[in-house]
Amino acid sequence: MNPRSSSVDSLKRVCDDITACVACPRLVEWRESVAVEKRASFRDQEYWGKGVPGFGDAKAGLWVMGLAPAAHGANRTGRMFTGDRSGDWLYRAMHKAGFATQAESIGADDGLKLTGAWVSSAVRCAPPDNKPTNVERDTCVTYLQRERQLLKKVRVVVCLGSFAYEAVCKEWGVKPRPKFGHGVEAVAPDGTVIICSFHPSQQNTFTGKLTEPMIDAVFARARAVID
Repeated sequence: MNPRSSSVDSLKRVCDDITACVACPRLVEWRESVAVEKRASFRDQEYWGKGVPGFGDAKAGLWVMGLAPAAHGANRTGRMFTGDRSGDWLYRAMHKAGFATQAESIGADDGLKLTGAWVSSAVRCAPPDNKPTNVERDTCVTYLQRERQLLKKVRVVVCLGSFAYEAVCKEWGVKPRPKFGHGVEAVAPDGTVIICSFHPSQQNTFTGKLTEPMIDAVFARARAVID
């Protein structure tokens, strides 16, 4: 699919196209099989099991870029970083910085709204073992490009993890790309500030590699740049 021009495209259209996308057979098979097999604790819930669109404010100054939907998080609820512990960390930090109306994200109908922020991911379908391929990332890039054309007020992109950081730097034309690390910043040719954060996965939060003060500092920095 070719990116549509901003004159005829819309965020709703992008979201609808992501939901309907079947471009990557491996991801389609995985997301749908997880939605059927389910985790025992969610066995009574209907899983989303499709591509997960971006979420937030069309006038966003901040764009948060993740890796991909979690199998039993966004792949279940249909909203990015919703229904898993990574989302608990992310939206708590965003709430503290004034980008989210509440500190938790339980389900798509929980009332959460983002103010001045948009959240999406480099790959829009849940991948096996949370490991999308570079080919899958490059297949998904058309959605990132379309969102970028439509989110005209973005001044800061927070990248959750190195995979998202590489995708963003490639799209924004950051050369040379600084080595990924928590709190590392890069400035794109168009002036967009790119800020790195360790991903709020349980692997990082349980081990203390990422702490609440660390992720809070990233979003405080984003707020400072925007303001």
